[in-house]
Amino acid sequence: MTTIYLVRHGQASFGQMNYDELSALGVTQAKILGQHFKHIFTKQPYIVSGSMKRHQQTTQISLKECFPEASYRTDELWNEFNHQQVFSLYEPRFAQPELLKQDIFKETDPRTYLAQVFDKAIIRWADETFHHEYDESWPMFKTRVEKALQSLCKELADQRPEEAVVFTSGGVISVILGKLLELNVQRTFALSWSIANTSITSLKLTNGEIQLMSMNEHQFIKASNPELLTWF
Repeated sequence: MTTIYLVRHGQASFGQMNYDELSALGVTQAKILGQHFKHIFTKQPYIVSGSMKRHQQTTQISLKECFPEASYRTDELWNEFNHQQVFSLYEPRFAQPELLKQDIFKETDPRTYLAQVFDKAIIRWADETFHHEYDESWPMFKTRVEKALQSLCKELADQRPEEAVVFTSGGVISVILGKLLELNVQRTFALSWSIANTSITSLKLTNGEIQLMSMNEHQFIKASNPELLTWF
């Protein structure tokens, strides 16, 4: 049996031209994650990271706290979908991330407003009428994530580590949860709003079968400082 820990990256630079970089808060979250790993792992796990900068930064910062000499494998199959394109094809103004950020923080409840915009953008992305407009359609993204998980399971079956950690994104984790829980696309992405930055979702791999053990563990962040807890 292998326990797989799916880790969402630390807070990225939302509303900036380059979203794909950890914010100062995201760096702090990654350090706390690494300190948490130091407590729960007795030996180095098998480690995989998406190739996006926020994945790599979260991986490197957290590993420095627990396994500074550790090596890991980078796999772009674990990368997030292009959320900025999904937003901009729903509302052309949002091609400028700062305009989306402005709209969000005008609201009395920014997180609810962003969730509403995101939900409508996802519905459009999932509509086969518009698939040709996206660099990666919803079916393509779903297939890629499932391939990433299948490939990982094959590696783990061959190498048989007790534990494995994958640094990835909320959308990827949501797709895996959606597959395991047999959810439709809307319910799948509704999950992403509860997946906190640097939270941990645990799976158990036994004889080629995957079982969900826990979702969105983030108490270690909250215990350090509740103000460090973020979802976007």
